[in-house]
Amino acid sequence: MTISSTNRMLLTFILTTTIALVVLSISARAEISPRDQQALSKAELVYVATVRKNGTQSKAAPVWFTTGADGNSILIQTEKTTWKAKRISRGSPVLVWIGKADGPAFIGKAEITSDAAIRDKILKDFHEKYWQNRVMGVGPSRAKFDSGDRIAIKITPVRDLQDGFTSEPGSAPPQMEPSASK
Repeated sequence: MTISSTNRMLLTFILTTTIALVVLSISARAEISPRDQQALSKAELVYVATVRKNGTQSKAAPVWFTTGADGNSILIQTEKTTWKAKRISRGSPVLVWIGKADGPAFIGKAEITSDAAIRDKILKDFHEKYWQNRVMGVGPSRAKFDSGDRIAIKITPVRDLQDGFTSEPGSAPPQMEPSASK
């Protein structure tokens, strides 16, 4: 009976450890690739498309961005009434092109967040990066976030898309995970 109890504890430990390692390996993939990090360091804009209810891509829209404090996400903002915000709130994946409409691209998961640290980072970084925000007050402001007029969005990459991938509004988006080839 002692052996059985010991074996059970060992088996439980091994299963728990295996599950923890699988979870860690899955979450470790959610990071900005070296290719995209290099492109982001030079880019002024990213182009973001979402997926419509009918399963097709929207038109990619140019947006201001900054990288998350974690270094593995992109932060954007938009008005709460945009189609982009509506689609993301229902769980739409996002397609992101870096720097230009045919730049390096990835597919990712987006979440609307009210995290004050993320909103503060967007405000600080946009003020430093974009003269239109600094000089003319274009874009987000604390008052617009506080009133709910603007929302912050955190985009976490899932996988890079092949070089040369371009936006095709009305077509099916790529799969979130690459298809398994045999």
